Amino acid sequence: MKQTKSMVQALSMEYDVSMFKRKPFYSFIKRIADIVLSSLVLICFSWLYLILWLLVKLTSKGPAFYGHVRVGKNGKHFKVWKFRSMKIDNRPLEEIFTKEQMEEYKRDFKVTNDPRITKIGKFLRKTSLDELPQFWNVFIGQMSFVGFRPILDEEYEKYGNNKELLTKLRPGITGYWASHGRSLTSYDDRIKMELYYSVKFSFWLDIRIVWHTFISVLKSEGAK
Repeated sequence: MKQTKSMVQALSMEYDVSMFKRKPFYSFIKRIADIVLSSLVLICFSWLYLILWLLVKLTSKGPAFYGHVRVGKNGKHFKVWKFRSMKIDNRPLEEIFTKEQMEEYKRDFKVTNDPRITKIGKFLRKTSLDELPQFWNVFIGQMSFVGFRPILDEEYEKYGNNKELLTKLRPGITGYWASHGRSLTSYDDRIKMELYYSVKFSFWLDIRIVWHTFISVLKSEGAK
């Protein structure tokens, strides 16, 4: 993957919570935009939500929506909503994954060719349609269109002294890492790229991220 100048800067910077600068006007306008845009998506694409709901319900047992607890703004927990892309399996991960897959999961919090993913789930993840329910999270103020990708508690600990810096902003449906690297980067690189956004966030950077995300989704880059 070709690295841009800003990516090189993101991966080489040293981060500290003192680097965060509040931008009240930016925050106000962004929240208004989040409410308006998420409302439009939820209303205009209600037919797509219904179709995807039916596809998930008819192809595997279990609920169509899946809520997973993640860490949000100021370290508060909330449920990120997605269309369910995995089989209902309550067995311990050690019984589902091979030894190599378990090591990959512990390192990256994801697994290549995850055996838990359903056939329709693979399509939903490849096209990022599994994340459509997150527009509800945006509408009610738990997320934003652009921010750090919501993380698990065990991931949160990986940010060490930079945990507070990461969660100064709302998590996003997309973000700097999601649009510039996603599954094609290491987790250490992801940490630096997420922190880069927490320091450099702006209207212009948000527009660039949305554009990069659009291109990445069209090309199905980095989706697993």
